[in-house]
Amino acid sequence: MITVLLADDQPLVRAGLRALLDTEADMTVVGEAADGAEAIRLARRLQPGVVLMDIRMPELDGLAATRTLTATGVRVVVVTTFDLDEYVYEALRSGASGFLVKDAEPAEIRHAVRVASRGDALLSPTVTRRLIEEFTSRPATLDTTRLAPLTAREREVLTRVARGLTNVQIAEELFMSPLTVKTHVNRMMTKLSVHDRAQLVVLAYETGLTRPGHST
Repeated sequence: MITVLLADDQPLVRAGLRALLDTEADMTVVGEAADGAEAIRLARRLQPGVVLMDIRMPELDGLAATRTLTATGVRVVVVTTFDLDEYVYEALRSGASGFLVKDAEPAEIRHAVRVASRGDALLSPTVTRRLIEEFTSRPATLDTTRLAPLTAREREVLTRVARGLTNVQIAEELFMSPLTVKTHVNRMMTKLSVHDRAQLVVLAYETGLTRPGHST
């Protein structure tokens, strides 16, 4: 059973998400928070598998709450209006496993919860490109120090992770098995001290290994 904590300052939004998720046989909402501080308190007490976190909330915003929770291993999916929230990129840097837009289809929301509960990131190619182009358009210089632990092959894999490709798609491009790709991804996360694919994507763009519109 996937346990979910909802953090949003709008009761109607929380009620809608609860109704949507509680109908699923494999998930249940265990708590609701109206601000970031309450989300942290409830998460520590309830130990949810996934937190759906709004960004703009009183007392403590979702970004600060995300930093606190992910530091303790809690999986957070940011819920955003996207076009208005410039903090989405920062949320990924803070350890969020991905994000949902508030007008997402019910199936997308359920899928997001399941993906995050497995420890994966929500990084479809379309969403990744839009996000990166929006929030990483500033110039970047390749930081060889941060990427020094990676082999040439791992860098090839990382550029494709940054494009939002799945392990199967990366395997097809690089002529290797999906299991080998998964091994490379896990080794990169260990070497770079990040905990999921979302942070790998952020690092790839921050260091200049890849950039918006670059497809190789």
